[in-house]
Amino acid sequence: MSGPGIVCAALLFMLALLPSFAGQIAPGDRHSGYADMSRESRAMQDDDTANPGMLAVLDGEALWNRKVGTANRSCADCHGDATSSMRGVAARYPAFAARSGKPVDLEERINLERTEHQGAPALRYESDELLALSAYVARQSRGQPIAPPDDERLTPFVAAGRDFFNRRQGQLNLSCALCHDDNWGKRLAGNIVPQGHPTGYPLYRLEWQNLGSLQRRLRNCISGMRAEVPEYGAPEYVNLELFLMRRASGMLMESPAVRP
Repeated sequence: MSGPGIVCAALLFMLALLPSFAGQIAPGDRHSGYADMSRESRAMQDDDTANPGMLAVLDGEALWNRKVGTANRSCADCHGDATSSMRGVAARYPAFAARSGKPVDLEERINLERTEHQGAPALRYESDELLALSAYVARQSRGQPIAPPDDERLTPFVAAGRDFFNRRQGQLNLSCALCHDDNWGKRLAGNIVPQGHPTGYPLYRLEWQNLGSLQRRLRNCISGMRAEVPEYGAPEYVNLELFLMRRASGMLMESPAVRP
């Protein structure tokens, strides 16, 4: 390891030694990662003709109208025009699923619709098809405030997500809160530490050169802590997503966002 790698490792080590205050971000100070980006990256997100995430949205629109499964049914056959029926939906997920007795995120809801109503197989996490459908549905909520459901059945799952967010873990002894609540706005190896709000997912990350889900980003963070990384679809992710949406309540949806 040399150069920036040594600097990054040293900074992470220093963070690990700091006490974790887990102070909440004041509502007036909250902002999405959009505010921390360069002018060029913001322009890319703002222009649908330049936003690479919109290619997935177009694919998602085609999938929305395609008949699949033993039921030979499309999403549109049940839900109609997504521009109206899906408006605000992504801003309300994760939500409680009565049949399973637990919260499900948007990707899992799409797969439940496929298996239960279309007679089609579930789509693989991070597959092009699932990302496209998720991006298309989420696109209909752009500009809508995040509005987590007021459902008391979600209370223990929100608490579990909050605990995960604040708990130090991994070889580096870091927590999500240590970076995103206590040290946001500072620089780590030259990059601004964001507040970690889930306003733009699925989003196009320039580092990835493709679209990715919130679970993919969470896996990256957990891996960066040198902690055990749960598999896609694990309840730890959904609980954490649920807490993060509560934490970002009232902020506006941006999907498909662009990030460095």
